[in-house]
Amino acid sequence: MKIGCPREIKPQEFRVGMTPAAAAEAAAHGHQVLIEAGAGQGAGFADEDYLAAGARIVPDAAAVFAEAEMIVKVKEPQAAERAMLRRGQLLFTYLHLAPDPEQTRDLLASGVTAIAYETVTDARGGLPLLAPMSEVAGRLAPQVGAWALQKANGGRGVLLGGVPGVRPANVLIIGGGVVGAAAARVAVGMGANVTVMDRSLPRLSLLDDLFMGKLTTQHVSAAATADLIQTADMVVGAVLVPGAAAPKLVSRDQLATMPRGAVLVDVAIDQGGCFETSHATTHQDPIYEVDGVIHYCVANMPGAVARTSTQALGNATLPFLLALADKGWRRALQEDAHLRAGLATHEGQLTSPPVGASLGLAAITPDEALAA
Repeated sequence: MKIGCPREIKPQEFRVGMTPAAAAEAAAHGHQVLIEAGAGQGAGFADEDYLAAGARIVPDAAAVFAEAEMIVKVKEPQAAERAMLRRGQLLFTYLHLAPDPEQTRDLLASGVTAIAYETVTDARGGLPLLAPMSEVAGRLAPQVGAWALQKANGGRGVLLGGVPGVRPANVLIIGGGVVGAAAARVAVGMGANVTVMDRSLPRLSLLDDLFMGKLTTQHVSAAATADLIQTADMVVGAVLVPGAAAPKLVSRDQLATMPRGAVLVDVAIDQGGCFETSHATTHQDPIYEVDGVIHYCVANMPGAVARTSTQALGNATLPFLLALADKGWRRALQEDAHLRAGLATHEGQLTSPPVGASLGLAAITPDEALAA
């Protein structure tokens, strides 16, 4: 199979869909790998690294999309990229379609078979291709939130860990999954007073055991959230409904109850955000203020640490990438129900019911698409 990897064009996105190591593995399996010139630069990989791995460097994205049978990316294809997709081609990347009707329409119009990293599952009920980036984003959240809390950036001027005689910051993390646990790990390490909310009592029990009393757990409810945000210096939104839009957990009216200069870090922004006042920002212009509360809503947080993120993502995606290339997408999905769960569009049909429910579009299941 001809596997193509274009340079990412989303603003301040420095990751790349394939590492040289992944290119070498694919080449060893007998596949041709096409890498757009300069695609790996942001993550510290030179064209020469890919050439040494057995890949071929092509001059631009148009050449990648025109020749490749499978396109491997990191972020959802931008409008210019979607215009180059075609029926019979396979797209393997993050999509986050639920809050993005324009992208969904374009993918359906193109006829491409698209598999979304974020809905591929595993035998434990996890999301193995989302987890590495969730881990990165979670660990980054207290770090960027601490920066936003600095007075020069519009924040309260509160040091996350405090100092002797001065209390540490109150950090509220809504969601105790991969993002929330990673955020808690860093926030606790920085000395903050951390509370994690989740609807799963077993998950809260696990976090309580893992952190051995170094954080507080709270069963999530609208009333508990409303109460805790009143004293929070930082709130990290870490909720996920696989494939669907994130629920709105903090309303605009509630911002008035928060301390002036408090910070919201919305890690769920790729799925539409979990705060009513959230809208996507970039690394170049990451924060904005609403009613005295600072919002950090960068839609590709892991892109800030592109080398780490690219390597972590590549480790997770490679087995699936090779399965798709070695077997072809249909056989690979027939033999692996977990990979099949990632099928989002196929030949003009939406194959993700959660996305259909979010956007009000008709959708079939991946099983129905394979049976057709």
